[in-house]
Amino acid sequence: MPINILMPALSPTMEKGNLARWLKKEGDQVKSGEVIAEIETDKATMEVEAVDEGTLAKILVPEGTQDVPVNDVIAVLAGEGEDVKAAGSAPAAAASKPEAKPTASAAPPAAASPAAAPAPKPAAAPAPAAPAAPAAAPQVNGHARVFSSPLARRLAKDAGIDLGRITGTGPHGRVVARDVEDAKSGKGLKAAPSAAPAAAGAPALAPSMSDKQILALFEPGSYEVIPHDGMRRTIAQRLTASVQNVPHFYLTIDCDIGKLLAAREEINAAAPKDKEKKPLYKLSVNDFVIKAMAVALQKIPNCNVSWTEGGMVKHKHSDVGVAVAMPGGLITPIIRKAETKTLSAISGEMKDFAARARSRKLKPEEYQGGTTAVSNLGMYGINHFTAVINPPHATILAVGTSEERPVVRNGKIEIASMMSVTLSCDHRAIDGALGAELIGAFKQLIENPVMMMV
Repeated sequence: MPINILMPALSPTMEKGNLARWLKKEGDQVKSGEVIAEIETDKATMEVEAVDEGTLAKILVPEGTQDVPVNDVIAVLAGEGEDVKAAGSAPAAAASKPEAKPTASAAPPAAASPAAAPAPKPAAAPAPAAPAAPAAAPQVNGHARVFSSPLARRLAKDAGIDLGRITGTGPHGRVVARDVEDAKSGKGLKAAPSAAPAAAGAPALAPSMSDKQILALFEPGSYEVIPHDGMRRTIAQRLTASVQNVPHFYLTIDCDIGKLLAAREEINAAAPKDKEKKPLYKLSVNDFVIKAMAVALQKIPNCNVSWTEGGMVKHKHSDVGVAVAMPGGLITPIIRKAETKTLSAISGEMKDFAARARSRKLKPEEYQGGTTAVSNLGMYGINHFTAVINPPHATILAVGTSEERPVVRNGKIEIASMMSVTLSCDHRAIDGALGAELIGAFKQLIENPVMMMV
């Protein structure tokens, strides 16, 4: 019987992926464990391995196809002794298990979630489009619940939109994330029943300009429209939700990093060399910042938290995310248990993460989660800025450039190497005085780097 190869789920929140490249073509022999394709998510590119042997009878989703739903059939594999042509022309019904897996450690398939969509029919026989006429009554299950993805429910809740008013465009009329985004601008939003009063305290959505209205402001031919990729859309959604739903406040402090710069120079000069006489590590100021933030969170543990509606999540370790710029956006790989690691270990991890981030080779577990984050724009000459919190973090530290400034000491003006940092705090989880304790602990550590070693 033909074996269906399905679009795998690479993370718990993944609903769709882009089929970047096929490494096998129709008629090729495939061995178990052999890489057959590359899948792109909004953050990374993952290799997909076959878990069965056979002949690639039919490719149903060509490379370059975007927004392929998880569990859709993307190809058909003919088993040993099967007619390849017959297998390719009549793909089997949904396989009992996905016949492809990402080489990185992936999340359980979306079908394992109670709210996940049922396995769709093979791509060779696409389902007809949902009729537009009965839009007034949302599709519900036996328990009067609107079919929707977990991400769509969260986005709708954050935006204050009733799911029952959103027209679903997913499989079987399921409401997905893009439907909620469209609803925010008034697209696909059904009229509220006249008999039902508006929910008390429900936030009113301010109308936003449509694409057509924005483009009408500019002379035709004077611009080029570049479609958003998955990463840009995800960044826009997450940070918009953060600014709208997380009450930010900001604390700025100046740090004298003269001792740090001297220690860094001395440590780098004493670094052991490899066979080619190159130093095994070269510490950056950012490595000290990561370590100082991690240790500061251990000193002020009530700041090492995540807000949930059910209760405060208090973390035992400092998992520090570090913003890394990459083509089309940014990603935040995480230094796990950073308070326990040496500066050289942190430096080595960051160099590896940065290189793999820019080529989209990070695994989901390497950039998901974390308890805080650091964003450093000092290398661009920026001396002060504020950063947006990336939930579930309750804090993020924005780091400016180090520069020589005049300071007053003992009534005399002196020149010192100063660096300004700004801590953004989630006011739901951290109050002003507590945030001040955290940034004060960071300042003490960064100004006296020897304290990070004890």
